[in-house]
Amino acid sequence: QLWLAESGGTLVQPGGSLTLSCAASGRDFSSFAVGWFRQALGKGREFVGAINWSGASTTTTDSVKGRFTISRDNAKKTVTLQMNSLKPEDTAIYFCAALWEGIAGAWSFARDENRYDYWGQGTQVTVSS
Repeated sequence: QLWLAESGGTLVQPGGSLTLSCAASGRDFSSFAVGWFRQALGKGREFVGAINWSGASTTTTDSVKGRFTISRDNAKKTVTLQMNSLKPEDTAIYFCAALWEGIAGAWSFARDENRYDYWGQGTQVTVSS
């Protein structure tokens, strides 16, 4: 079992920056890739980005490339989503999720929310003036 808790969501002005954190507790965190997803009001959940178990590989969706960065600290069991140049369309509830990488090729499914094993409760990010 792995428990995830997001934090850092708040109201921020367009063009501003925000750092979200995903804190984990429970079983071996370093065996999991961690993904970030978001869900805007009235829309489905979409992939934002992910980082593999070691932190050596990351991937982000095109709409946030160059603006969002993902990093992790396995010793502290945390993953960080650094969001810069925020836009109103970034407004959403942001979720972190964990994908077990004990199966060969698991990382190739990092963009598929259905592959993730554990989810946090989400944190609200609102970008508005």
